[in-house]
Amino acid sequence: GPRCSCLVLSLLFLHWALLQPGRAFPSTSDYLQRGWQRLLEEGEGCAECRPEECPVPRGCLAGTVRDACDCCWECANLEGQICDLDNTNHFYGKCGEHLECRLDAGDLRRGEVPEPQCACLSHLALCGSDGKTYAQICRFLEVAHAHPDANLTVAHEGPCESEPQITSPPYDTWNVTGQDVIFGCEVFAYPMASIEWRKDGTEMLLPGDDPHISVQVRGLGGPQKYEVTGWLQIQGVRVTDEGTYRCFARNKVGEVVALASLTVLTPGEHRDAVPLSPSPATARRGLPEAMGLLGGLQRALLHGFSLDEGLGGLC
Repeated sequence: GPRCSCLVLSLLFLHWALLQPGRAFPSTSDYLQRGWQRLLEEGEGCAECRPEECPVPRGCLAGTVRDACDCCWECANLEGQICDLDNTNHFYGKCGEHLECRLDAGDLRRGEVPEPQCACLSHLALCGSDGKTYAQICRFLEVAHAHPDANLTVAHEGPCESEPQITSPPYDTWNVTGQDVIFGCEVFAYPMASIEWRKDGTEMLLPGDDPHISVQVRGLGGPQKYEVTGWLQIQGVRVTDEGTYRCFARNKVGEVVALASLTVLTPGEHRDAVPLSPSPATARRGLPEAMGLLGGLQRALLHGFSLDEGLGGLC
């Protein structure tokens, strides 16, 4: 009847609008455009399948799936894309290989209406023939489909063996005598790495027999289960603790090192000059100049001066 014709005309107009380049319509991804196409074709019913007339899908990072009429191949939906929960709907499309359509439980926890999304069936890391570690099979397949000429294959389950990578190094810091200091060092490696701490000028592993220095190591679970974090804690720092500390991470493949410096101030030095940031560039010798620069900036902001006037020739 008239209502049906109106609906079809509206859908045709919307489909035409989405496909017009350079027009002021909301942009949409390819898989949403395919959704409107499916809705239009569904109203017409499935015609006789003629595979020779089917367009060839290209750039399908999640592989291909059959269309709603089970005739032509089309691009499957990627991990994280909205999908159709059951076979009675054919708007958003089907998930690719090693993916399934699930409701996002995170939306429920945030009080939002859950949307069905493609989720990977595996969370097991694997090693590719390119020597790179992939978080799971779905990420691997995306790269393999994006570079078909590379003939990428799975070398083995689990990460590729590699020398450690320090993902979060220790940072330069300062403190006043009697206060506590903590250095952290986070490392990814397979096989998992061991972490050791040393201070420049001595070959002894920390903490040694020093009761005011302690070392802790913790392995992480979940997707980062091949990461390990080490901490070096110095309780009640002394002037003699000042220096450079090194985090050594090693496994059977190799070893890496990251270093950080500790600047120790006496209470008198702390009152005279407080560093702007925990950087060795603002160590004891450069602290008065840093405080003068801060004072210039404060004067400029409080009195409406230009930066040049407020700095008073410090730059």
